[in-house]
Amino acid sequence: MVISHGTEPDPIFNYGNSRALELWELSWEDFTRMPSRQSTEVREQEDRQNLLGEAAIKGFNNYSGIRISSMGKRFYIDNGMLWNLVDGELYCGQAAMFWKWKYV
Repeated sequence: MVISHGTEPDPIFNYGNSRALELWELSWEDFTRMPSRQSTEVREQEDRQNLLGEAAIKGFNNYSGIRISSMGKRFYIDNGMLWNLVDGELYCGQAAMFWKWKYV
């Protein structure tokens, strides 16, 4: 599963492969209009923001955590990878990849 978001002040998803769209229960059009923070419950958003901040500094970060689909289904991501997207020196956003998750 691969997802990414851009550099907006409230970053918007700009990519999700077909498995991501299924997991988040969204069409391409809806997924690519959704602020990425909405993939996390409110109580998890501070941890998510800290994770993104650390990755922005280091260039990447491993992560595990709970996310939520558009229909409210909670799932736990285990052993994911988050990294910065760059084009030369230009920061373009962040991407994540994970292959292990389970509904909780």
